Amino acid sequence: MNERKQLVIKKAHQLFMEKGFQATSIQDILDYTEISKGTFYNYFSSKNELLIAIIKNIFEKLKKQRNDLLIGQDPANIEIFIQQMNLQLKTHRVNKLIPLFEEVLVSHDEELKQFLKEAQFKLLQWVYSRFIEIFGENKQDYLLDCAIMFMGILHSNLKYFKMAYETTASTDQIVRYSVKRIVKIVNEVSEADERLLPPEVLEKWLPNSDVQEYKHRLLDAITTLKRALLDLDEKDQTKYTELLDFLKDELLNSSNPRVFLIDSALQSIKVAGNPFKVDDIKLLEELCKIGIKT
Repeated sequence: MNERKQLVIKKAHQLFMEKGFQATSIQDILDYTEISKGTFYNYFSSKNELLIAIIKNIFEKLKKQRNDLLIGQDPANIEIFIQQMNLQLKTHRVNKLIPLFEEVLVSHDEELKQFLKEAQFKLLQWVYSRFIEIFGENKQDYLLDCAIMFMGILHSNLKYFKMAYETTASTDQIVRYSVKRIVKIVNEVSEADERLLPPEVLEKWLPNSDVQEYKHRLLDAITTLKRALLDLDEKDQTKYTELLDFLKDELLNSSNPRVFLIDSALQSIKVAGNPFKVDDIKLLEELCKIGIKT
């Protein structure tokens, strides 16, 4: 993502936190970020798409920070999970995500509602996968239920603790309390051999989530490279645009991507040198490799 687009995302996020998503107009964003309407629509098709970009940006950073906490650590160490959950709650608080989510949920915008629904399912999927690492694969059949119960316990504890004391509670205290409760619940339901929802239901809730994420990453990467062509003459613009479009179609629409043609197109793009940035080309290569494997 280019620096200017990143700056627009950052400043728009500040506006949404200050004024609210619904109360902020596109003109407000243009004035605050000092960009033209054309530039805005070059980056985003709508205000909704901008909000989705903001949330995705936050979640990508959160995902990396959560993974960083596991480097060199035992995934079964429940203390690391507590740190990860504290990080999750801090990220929501600092970025004022809950008020933004609440605005979306009371709106009539189905696109945004669906996006947040998928984000909730992805968080549940992550908690479930961490529970497998913590409690063991022998308890896997019961851990989706336990992940759902844990999220409910944590959410309710945060809500009612704040209501009772009218102050910002220590999230670490509440997370630890909630984790202690779920440890006992995991042992109880596994010993009783009781299950409400099978883990397979996650596949129904998140169909092709990895495919969709890959598609978005590839389209973003190709769009970035196309913008770099604007300073070239018309002949070169057409040439490299066709190569990029070929890669997009081959990787997204072909059931059996032709490796030799993908490699050939990549080589033609790489020898162009300028105007492409090295990091942008490396990302495209990485995405091509992933697309070929899948």
